[in-house]
Amino acid sequence: MWFGVGRRRNTRWHARGGLLGAAVIGLLALSATASAARLEVQGGRSYMDSHPTTTVFVEGVFAAHPLGTTRFTWAPDISLGWIDGRRLSRYDGARYNPRDAIWLAAGGVRLQIGDTDAWYRHLFFSEQLALQNRHSLALSSDYEFVSSVGWQGGHWSFQLRHISNAGLHGPNRGETMALLGLGFAF
Repeated sequence: MWFGVGRRRNTRWHARGGLLGAAVIGLLALSATASAARLEVQGGRSYMDSHPTTTVFVEGVFAAHPLGTTRFTWAPDISLGWIDGRRLSRYDGARYNPRDAIWLAAGGVRLQIGDTDAWYRHLFFSEQLALQNRHSLALSSDYEFVSSVGWQGGHWSFQLRHISNAGLHGPNRGETMALLGLGFAF
């Protein structure tokens, strides 16, 4: 604490917090300079192994662009999410603990079929890279990959999302979630 007496600061925690803060500021600056085509508030349940918890995301999907000469479109996709902790006593004292809530900031791309009126044009696939504020048993590296597949139409969306580090660092339990979203077009 004062004059070097007491607990030492965890510099790795401060570095991750700084990276997360920079990512959030970058996401806000990007959203201020580019007009989002859609803003969604999503909520649902996330599972690590068989242990559920609550999760909430805010996602911005920007204007779509054609992907070459194909029927597919791509759009920049950013999100800020929160995954609640789990009170599992068997992990007390473990290096990677699921007890604390995690904040994530992510950015990537959303792919969708763009030039048809068929029902499947509302299907999408999204891939993002995320930074989080702390490690847990499910999300144990400094960055994670966020993969989503879902359906959006009108003001509603449904998606299945998986967040993990693709086995680059252990443990790699990941978070798998089902999200229901309410969207607004701009």
